[in-house]
Formats: sequence, structure tokens, C-alpha cells
Amino acid sequence: MSRPVTLFTGQWADLPLSELAEKAATWGYDGLELACWGDHFDVVRAAEDPDYCVAQRELLASHGLDVWAISNHLVGQAVCDVIDERHEAILPAHVWGEGDPEGIRQRAAEEMKLTARAAANLGVPVVNGFTGSSIWHLLYAFPPVTEERVADGFADFAARWNPILDVFEEAGVRFALEVHPTEIAFDTVTAQRAIDALDGRASFGFNYDPSHLAYQGVDCVDFILRFGARIYHAHMKDVWWSDVPGRSGVFGGHLPFGHQDRYWDFRSLGRGHVPFEDVLRALNRVGYAGPLSVEWEDSGMDREHGAQEACDFVRSLDFPTSDTAFDAAFSD
Repeated sequence: MSRPVTLFTGQWADLPLSELAEKAATWGYDGLELACWGDHFDVVRAAEDPDYCVAQRELLASHGLDVWAISNHLVGQAVCDVIDERHEAILPAHVWGEGDPEGIRQRAAEEMKLTARAAANLGVPVVNGFTGSSIWHLLYAFPPVTEERVADGFADFAARWNPILDVFEEAGVRFALEVHPTEIAFDTVTAQRAIDALDGRASFGFNYDPSHLAYQGVDCVDFILRFGARIYHAHMKDVWWSDVPGRSGVFGGHLPFGHQDRYWDFRSLGRGHVPFEDVLRALNRVGYAGPLSVEWEDSGMDREHGAQEACDFVRSLDFPTSDTAFDAAFSD
């Protein structure tokens, strides 16, 4: 199955979109997954002015690129989160406002509704992003956390996201949560619980990213097979973890990415432990035909070198599938 290979622009938001598009074309990408920050995609403009969307598409097309999804992780994070000073650094000023936590959560929800309308104007079927979580900070807690407190967290998620998803459905767009630590769903168990909290509505699915599952010890191939019908987009990102005990564990020891004492770290594709051939075969099995979007992160490598290397790596694995058995010639 030959799928478009795209580059997620979130880690490149320091570059103007025109400059990044030119580079991505020379690296061999088919398109970009536009982040809703930097100058890559302005949600408010796109929701209000279809001509802005035309101009963004024309810019990409001038470099032979297309777009199949946009991503608004940063604002989505604030919908359910326990808000603190860190959020000011990632949120637009009009969402942060005066810093009142409940006001921020409500304004973030309205911005995510706008994102659905913006995606529809751009002509893409998927918005990737985060949801935030009111209970992530209770994951490993003492004093113990009651099941009722956890249930309240999923109920809060449903109460805040159902109205957002109503707008997604009106716009004909689907939301794809990147299952990830700090979100309401961060592994297979919580992914199913998030689906259940929303009564299984089809507008909610997943932006599959194996890296965030693998280092936790979650079976990243099984996730595809369980949730194939809800995988609306796929990130290609690799992660490495130590094969021997070290000085920090899966929680990272408060060490920054790239630190020599981390137990795990993101790596350029093909240089970590994600079983990408098994991942691609599983995506084939469930019929995923969308983009394979490179989210490139590696603290130890030049990012332009890594972006081109990653594009080549994904293309080398995305082989066409067969509609006949290899031994069909011997059948009656």
C-alpha cells in the first residue's frame, strides 16, 4: 500500500511555512501535516476566511506538496488540564487571556471548535491533537486515588469534549487524539476508556504514534489491531530505551531529552526500538490508507539530516500489498 509520506511541522514552527515547504519538497515528502502555531496555520483566519485556506494550499502546491491533516495539540491540551504557568508558553494570547484556569479551559474548547471549521475550510478530514487530562497528575499518587476520582476525570473529559465533537460532526471532520502521557488516554486501557466515556461516537479516534506506547511497555502493534477502525491518522516516530538498568526509569528522572542518564529518548526513524515493519504490516491489515506523517525528534542529530533520512526510511518500508496469495499459482 503506497501512502503519502508527510512531515509534521510542529517541531519546525520556528521556520516560515514557505521556507519549510521548500525544504520538505527537496527531502522527498509528499506533503505537510500543518501545526496550528507559528505561521503554518492560523485557526481563526482559516475558520473565518476560506481564501486564506486557498492561499495556504497554493503555497504548498507551488512546491508539489499537499495536506491531509492539521494538528492543534497545544490548545487541545488546555481543554481538560489542571492549568498552571506552563500553559501560558504554549497557548495563543487570546486563549490564555488573564490566566483564569476555567476561563482558559473554556476558551480552549471554543478554539478547538474553530479548528474543526478551519479544517473543513481547508478541505482536510482530520484534526490531530491532545485533550489534556484533569487526572494525569494522579497517575502514581500517594495518598491513594479512589476509582471514583478517576471516573470523575473521564466524566470531565466527556463533558468538555462532547460539545467540541458536536461541532466536528457538523463540519464533517474527525478528531484524532495522539495517545500520549499527560492525555486522558495514554495506553490501550485508557484509550478504550476514553471511547467508552464518549459512548463510542465516531468523530473521536486516534492519531497513532508508536513511540509514546513503546517506551511505556505497551504493545504498539496490538493497539493498531484493537483500534484499527479508529486510527484516523498515523505518526511515524521512533524511540530508544536502555536494555540494561540505569540511573533513571520510565518517568525520566526530571532529566531533559538528550541527557545521557535518561532511560529512554526519541530517536530518528530506524535508530530506536519501534518495530516499524510490524507497525506497517498491522496498518495494512486494518486498511489504514492515510498519510504516514513523520514527527521527527532526536536531540543528538541535525534535524535537516534527520528529516530526509526519516522520509527515505518510511518509503523503504511502505511496500505495496498483494491481493493474491504467494502460492496462488498452485491452487485449483
